[in-house]
Amino acid sequence: MNAMFRSLAGVNYRIWFAGALISNVGTWMQRTAQDWFVLTELTDNDAAAVGVTMALQFGPALVIGPLAGIIADRMPGRRLLAVTQVAQALLALALGLIIVLGIAELWMVYLLALGLGIATAVDAPARQTFVGELVGPADLPNAVALNSASFNTARLIGPAVAGFLTVLVGAGWVILINVLTFAAMLIALGLLRAAELHPVPKAGRGRGQLRAGIRYVAQRSDLVIVFTMVFLIGTFGFNFAIFTATMARVEFGRDAADFGGLSSIFAIGSVAGALVTARRERPRLRVIVVATLGFVATMIVAALMPTFELFALALILVGYFALTMITSANAYVQTTTRASIRGRVMALYLTIFMGGTPVGAPVLGLVANELGPRWAMGVGALAGLLAAAVAVLWMRARHNLRIRRHPADDPWWRLRVRYDGDDTERADHTRRMRDLETATTEIAIIEAEARKT
Repeated sequence: MNAMFRSLAGVNYRIWFAGALISNVGTWMQRTAQDWFVLTELTDNDAAAVGVTMALQFGPALVIGPLAGIIADRMPGRRLLAVTQVAQALLALALGLIIVLGIAELWMVYLLALGLGIATAVDAPARQTFVGELVGPADLPNAVALNSASFNTARLIGPAVAGFLTVLVGAGWVILINVLTFAAMLIALGLLRAAELHPVPKAGRGRGQLRAGIRYVAQRSDLVIVFTMVFLIGTFGFNFAIFTATMARVEFGRDAADFGGLSSIFAIGSVAGALVTARRERPRLRVIVVATLGFVATMIVAALMPTFELFALALILVGYFALTMITSANAYVQTTTRASIRGRVMALYLTIFMGGTPVGAPVLGLVANELGPRWAMGVGALAGLLAAAVAVLWMRARHNLRIRRHPADDPWWRLRVRYDGDDTERADHTRRMRDLETATTEIAIIEAEARKT
């Protein structure tokens, strides 16, 4: 099978991929309909209200995300995911019904967004780590990238369908359709072949497990840098619902169908970025940094576009670099973290990534209200520039980044940029894993001798 899609060679991953794709289409339909309903029906084009809705939906990750990682490390993945999927379906049902019945008020949407945020905070680390049970370690980076491709393929389909149906039948019915898509994920979980899974050792109950996850990350400067970049960009750069909704409505005077179309066009670049990442055998830090710089440049270009059509085209490049960056970061964290603690580390990663939204989304909503949506996109680009600067300074401090001129006959602007830190960090990780395996073996020998006596 093509290297880009090698994880699909396994039956379990194919089942998971299909179920997740259908479910993700419904999720994007609900997000699009909900944000447009808040912006145009419950408020008078109030971007700050959309920001508050997003903050409530992603905020719980900041509070309970680390605890969700402990749950993911302890509980069987299939069982935990089934519970979270049912919870999200019930919350979507409630939201759809109050809109269809005409009794929805802003505080009700806020409350249900908070409930969905709690369920999602528990679901996210379990979903991320369960991928490791579907494929072997060698295919994990590819599976992570294909998951992103699935999520953004759904983003290509869902918002466009939601925009059309919102105009045709209303936001409430769009959200009720999403309730049905959760069945696809539950069926997929039930069809997985247990004998072909790759079980990950589960942590037993014990004190200090959360501290162990935090300590693990703190001792690895490469992860600290990745987490810092993800926090900055996740807080101020990845609020695309605000960017596209306000640009469509305020700058260009378009309707819900055009708003959904922008989200789908953005997803074209996102899918491309995820698939290109899937071709790489292993994620590298330099790819994360270069993609971040690409994100900064394309965000600035998109913010300056004078027409709706040119803005839509620019979003393709924004989506490409955004997903290349975040997918590479996700895969780097997963593949360089030992399996027994991966749930806690990924929960911290997702807490950093999604937990910044409660801060960034309302701020960007206020910027869009006061200065206009173009300036809000500028704030997102500035955050990306700061993230890249932090990474480059760290690389320079470790003496792994070298910038050299090409031979004299080459143009002056052609530089040779080399970063050797990927191999250095990977060697450090290999040494830590070897030391851990040695210690584990010694403990097993001691326990065996103790039982004999």
